[in-house]
Amino acid sequence: MKCEKLELELTRTQAAFVSAEADEVLFGGAAGGGKSYGQLADALLYALKYPKSRQLMLRKTYPELEHSLILTSLEFYPRSVCRYTSSDKKWRFLNGSVIEFGFCAAKTDVIRYQGAEYDVVRFDELTHFTEDQYTYLISRVRGVNPYPKMVKSSTNPGGVGHAWVKRRFIDGFEPGKIHVDAETGAKRLFIPSYVTDNVFLMQADGNYVNRLRQLPEKERRALLEGEWDIYDGQVFAEWRNSTVGRRTRRWTHVIEPFDIPKEWRRYRAFDFGYAKPFAVSWYAVDNDGRAYNYRELYGCTGEPDVGVRWTAQRIAEKIREIEDGEEAGLHITGIADPAIWNSTGTAEGSIAEMMERCGVYFEKGKHDRLAGKMQVHYRLAFDDEGLPMIYFFEGCKNMIRTLPQLMYDPTRPEDVDTTGEDHLYDELKYFLMSNPIATRVCETPPPAEYSPLDSDRINIYPRFVV
Repeated sequence: MKCEKLELELTRTQAAFVSAEADEVLFGGAAGGGKSYGQLADALLYALKYPKSRQLMLRKTYPELEHSLILTSLEFYPRSVCRYTSSDKKWRFLNGSVIEFGFCAAKTDVIRYQGAEYDVVRFDELTHFTEDQYTYLISRVRGVNPYPKMVKSSTNPGGVGHAWVKRRFIDGFEPGKIHVDAETGAKRLFIPSYVTDNVFLMQADGNYVNRLRQLPEKERRALLEGEWDIYDGQVFAEWRNSTVGRRTRRWTHVIEPFDIPKEWRRYRAFDFGYAKPFAVSWYAVDNDGRAYNYRELYGCTGEPDVGVRWTAQRIAEKIREIEDGEEAGLHITGIADPAIWNSTGTAEGSIAEMMERCGVYFEKGKHDRLAGKMQVHYRLAFDDEGLPMIYFFEGCKNMIRTLPQLMYDPTRPEDVDTTGEDHLYDELKYFLMSNPIATRVCETPPPAEYSPLDSDRINIYPRFVV
């Protein structure tokens, strides 16, 4: 027998992807971050480490599969320990392991994997898949062997699955840190990648970054900067959720929480919902007129846009509980949708009257949709120092999730599509219309300066017997 050494040279983020131990891992962000190579290297190492293991690696279509994953694997998979057969698109290893390539061009293509069992299922360009395809195929991860069972994906922002992938892995979660899904107990992890992480590409093609910089703004922000808060038809394109700027508060709308001075004005804004979510947000306004969304109470089941069906009294009691505890002794001005003063046709009176009997009071908000939308634009706009007129604390996860997702109405192109999850947006408008500011022109954040020296190489030398 002969002992050989396989030498794989990985970037720092590729190595983090290989060593990740969560149930579901997403490796993604900007173009050129080495995601597909990371997938293939990880699959190779897994196959060598766990004899007779089975893995499935997927792309949306067969041409994408053939010209990316299959072609790249043929370039560096060692023929001394594995052989590729094009008839069934499988790598077979001497230790019995199998890496299978597959595709799901149509929604029903998942059925071809019915009854199959895999130790690892891998999605390359996950945002090209629907959530139904993903959830069905992760059910194929099973088996009686003791090997780690995982779903490992890589992707860029954008595509048909952008929203659900962002919700599952990105929204409200710290990159690089495992979070546990409250409903299923699944451990999930997002590992960001950027073109600067790929020192091999940067050294081989120094002009790649310059070509990405020439893309239209949305494509540039997605592919060069790895931003997830961008959509075609997006209303509030000013939105930035930059982790880099959270401490300096420059060129970002999301910041770390801080103790709010007692002398700042405080507001509570409310939009009622029952079958749909209700929304309550608390705001503070500093001496310069800058607003801070520092707390939220969102009546959502956890499934987007599905309400918890709380009565007006229960909502009011929860508001009182919060304010009697953390806001005790402070004056808070309540502002709400004027519709809560409409008669409910019952002896209990209007929603506003029900809440007043619980000691929660509101003033009528202004229900001018277009003027309210423009106030959101003015507040989100950055000045030449990179400072907006409104910030959102990191804990306001649902506002951070839903506000950048809002789309334009297809029949009223200047207004927000009301079929979207717009409940927090509506109460934000009521607050802002009670504190209007003048027109502001949004400055564009300067492009980040990239250097291949920002990333490190990591060498991995697994040993195996051939």
